[in-house]
Amino acid sequence: MLRWGAEVRRDLPWRATRDPWRILVSELMLQQTQVARVIPKYEAFLEVFPTVTDCASGSVADVVRLWAGLGYNRRAINLHRCAVQVVERHEGVVPSTLPELLALDGIGPYTARAVMAFAFEDDVAVVDTNVARVLARQTSTTFTAKQVQLLADDLAPVGEGWAWNQSLLDLGAMVCTKRNPSCESCPVASTCSWRGEGPDPATGSAGVSGKQSTFIGSDRQGRGRLVDALRSTPVTEVDLAFVMGWPDDPQRAARVAAGLLVDGLAVLDGPENIPEERVYRLPT
Repeated sequence: MLRWGAEVRRDLPWRATRDPWRILVSELMLQQTQVARVIPKYEAFLEVFPTVTDCASGSVADVVRLWAGLGYNRRAINLHRCAVQVVERHEGVVPSTLPELLALDGIGPYTARAVMAFAFEDDVAVVDTNVARVLARQTSTTFTAKQVQLLADDLAPVGEGWAWNQSLLDLGAMVCTKRNPSCESCPVASTCSWRGEGPDPATGSAGVSGKQSTFIGSDRQGRGRLVDALRSTPVTEVDLAFVMGWPDDPQRAARVAAGLLVDGLAVLDGPENIPEERVYRLPT
């Protein structure tokens, strides 16, 4: 695995740094978003917010604007909150331990371990959908979350945390893909219990992404349309349904917009009883 990884490793900008802030930004952007979409957004974001302190002192609105095109805009709010917490709790230094990282907004088990492995080169195992799929197929096992993490931890070689995890991620992304895996070119085919024969053990295994719900016509699409509009200008309450693409369903628009208020992606200003003067806008 390590030899194969060294030969084929993808040239990605976040692999050229050990800056924990830059690693953290990349990991939040990569959640449920393709690498090709992330690269230009990652580079543009870090031009504006090269340090965690820069982001913490910047406005939420600027972070959300820079997030345009990545989707799942709540991650932008989490990143800004996380930056503020790092400044307030850790004097602007991204922490290196699992408990401290998990205590930050938007940082789950995978992201915390990714920062430890890729910024601090600790011998911890990261398990995303690609790694979980590889391990399920290698062992012909449908895992629980605890089981797959324990196996990944056992496999990680001492002193090779950075390279090992990058290699596994690349194997899942490039060879052991969700559909049409290239078993004939897999560097660890000889140890694989599945090798493309019979039911895929990765289906339903913990950590392996399943089929996504339809985006067209969904609440997520309406949320995204509203946030995209707010990046340019406030939106009045009476225009809400039109902007979100549901001109005949103002109740749905109001319900979904209320979720943005709860998530911190928007604020609502103006007289309570005058919809024409009440406006949604990005938080400051």
